[in-house]
Amino acid sequence: MLDEISSKIRAAKRALKRIGYVAMDFSPQEFFDYMTGEIFFEDPTTLRDVLGNEYIMVHELVEISELKKTGRTIDKRVIMDSPRTDIYTAHFAAMETELSYALQKGDTYWAKWRLKGHKTSVLDDDPNLPEELRPRAEEIFKRFSKLIETYT
Repeated sequence: MLDEISSKIRAAKRALKRIGYVAMDFSPQEFFDYMTGEIFFEDPTTLRDVLGNEYIMVHELVEISELKKTGRTIDKRVIMDSPRTDIYTAHFAAMETELSYALQKGDTYWAKWRLKGHKTSVLDDDPNLPEELRPRAEEIFKRFSKLIETYT
């Protein structure tokens, strides 16, 4: 499993470089721990789902990188032990990067689907969203909705 994770991390890092994002270094074990660790929200996405989707891999690498930039140790408790503002800030950076990557590839279907999920799961129904980050969540939705329109 760790060999597969290592291979997927390398591929996602190459994809990120193409759009100008340089991911932090971390081990396949850190990735595994992050993906299988404790969380404060419901997420049906499995490790296998992530490994099978280049866009979600990009998303997760950015989240981990952004958390590492804050000095966080990536382990099974990083999401539970970090301030919610750090978790959401990392998530929003990852969402923006993922959507940018999908649009750069011309995949408006994916971008629309993920943006709809962002609206439904974050803007409309997330009791954990820190109120001070709601404007950023709304801005992501508005900005990428307009960008997607220009691609269709």
